[in-house]
Amino acid sequence: MGGEWREVPFSNVIDFQEGPGILAKDFRDEGVPLVRLSGLDRGSSVLAGCNYLDPEMVARKWSHFALAKGDILLSTSASLGRIAVVGDDGVGAIPYTGIIRMRPRDASIVAPFIRYLLEGPDFQQQAEVVGAGSVIRHFGPTHLRQMTVRLPPPDEQRAIAHILGTLDDKIELNRKQNETLEAMARALFRAWFVDFEPVRAKLEGRWQRGQSLPGLPAHLYDLFPDRLVESELGEIPEGWEMQPLSEVLTIIGGGTPKTSVKEYWDGDIPWFSVVDTPAASDVFVVSTEKTITSQGLAGSSARLIPKGTTIISARGTVGNLAIAGREMTFNQSCYGLRGTGYAGDYFVYLTAQRMIDQLKSMAHGSVFSTITRQTFEAIQRPVPQPAVLTAFEGLVAAWFEAILANVEQSRTLATLRDTLLPKLISGEVRVKDAERFLEERGL
Repeated sequence: MGGEWREVPFSNVIDFQEGPGILAKDFRDEGVPLVRLSGLDRGSSVLAGCNYLDPEMVARKWSHFALAKGDILLSTSASLGRIAVVGDDGVGAIPYTGIIRMRPRDASIVAPFIRYLLEGPDFQQQAEVVGAGSVIRHFGPTHLRQMTVRLPPPDEQRAIAHILGTLDDKIELNRKQNETLEAMARALFRAWFVDFEPVRAKLEGRWQRGQSLPGLPAHLYDLFPDRLVESELGEIPEGWEMQPLSEVLTIIGGGTPKTSVKEYWDGDIPWFSVVDTPAASDVFVVSTEKTITSQGLAGSSARLIPKGTTIISARGTVGNLAIAGREMTFNQSCYGLRGTGYAGDYFVYLTAQRMIDQLKSMAHGSVFSTITRQTFEAIQRPVPQPAVLTAFEGLVAAWFEAILANVEQSRTLATLRDTLLPKLISGEVRVKDAERFLEERGL
């Protein structure tokens, strides 16, 4: 697959257009989607967090901005570099200002290759230069007209996009699997500990001894009572006890080593802060942006937590959740949560998730500003007998372990992709060598 690579002006081969300046007064409750920056997060639908526009107004003023399947979107406002590819759900949507739509101008470039050009170091370096080397807050079409791209022949572009796309597709498949597994665990938690479905099934005669129901294997029958009794917060299963979360959880504080002491940082201990929060479906955090040393741990209030500990952000960005996928520590804006008694790691995580939902509803949709230890004392939950907690943990553990395995595999795949991308885009590694490299690794 040979052929000459050539350097051409960006605007000669790529058609680009920034979204229109639309005001908040033009937003509607329904209509034509307006793609926002949150729709460019990796793994999200381009319609995530979208607003809506009046279809008649779109037809009159903005129809020439409508997106087509396969269009590539690049964020420019506030931060340069979020990239998304428009799928079926985004067809006809309008991109907001600060988002540039790109598509091939002619047959000299193939659409999937544009995404990887934008992610490559050559584009990023040129973007920094034309943006005066500062944090680029006003990057736009004017800058793109000053840039060039280096292109292999179209067949080689397709091959490069296929190699990198195969890795991206596997990462996306893992994300979707994790989304399904996490939803299953959340649904089972709600059925057992919020809606009390096993108790209601026995009470209503829908579950008989020796019989299995969805989420209710036959051997669990005797673990659940067949009556609901009144409590201060409504009906709960007979024999279950209302307890504050502070009785169910051990709450661990975090800390930050002094940033002025070089010896405290860049060690081998992950140090979690809110920026390390994984996508909701991925649940686990396995690596962090910053790390500390054993001296940093000893010289601060930071605490080492074991794998399986739930981390919740308590100040600033409040309510973000993660499970530690390995031993790590975290800053003082978070708490670590461990179960007491028979409350297992995944029951704790799902309980914290439920607590966040409850806090949001109590705040009537507003953003709650902080979580304190008193929050855990104020929120009461019905707690079952130890055997129920043990049974629940046994059912969901395999799902969470599969999520963790997918997260770890996706991290490896992303590292491989990020290593190959600049080498393939620059021509340093040729397609056949990359194909052989991936084949040796079973990809």
